[in-house]
Amino acid sequence: MTEVELKSGRPASRPLSPHLQIYRPTMTMTMSIVHRITGAALYFGMLLLAFVLISAAGGPASFAPAAAFANSILGKLILFGFTWALFHHMLGGVRHLLWDMGWGLDHPQREWLAWGTLIGGIALAALTWICVGLRV
Repeated sequence: MTEVELKSGRPASRPLSPHLQIYRPTMTMTMSIVHRITGAALYFGMLLLAFVLISAAGGPASFAPAAAFANSILGKLILFGFTWALFHHMLGGVRHLLWDMGWGLDHPQREWLAWGTLIGGIALAALTWICVGLRV
């Protein structure tokens, strides 16, 4: 026990770490959270990709259910989300690389990079789907 705890009989009051109730959410904070979420989503997306590739290796009969799901509305929505997560996570990594090099740490540049990550991820995913010929 510390000296303060011995005198009062109760634990000393200590300052608490700042948390989300104290900080005002910013775009940079939001993109950091989304970067972590897209990282986890990519993990599960790779499991789906492995399932499709394994079913394709099994021949037409085993690939038919995977192809039917990928061509459904839900399947295309999941594939577009996977594509967006891939580009968003990549651009978030580029943003962190720029920060590691000491660029973009000031206030307006941080916000531009955060918005660039969001808009760039959506634009690159849409452009990919347009170039491949799939309808978003």
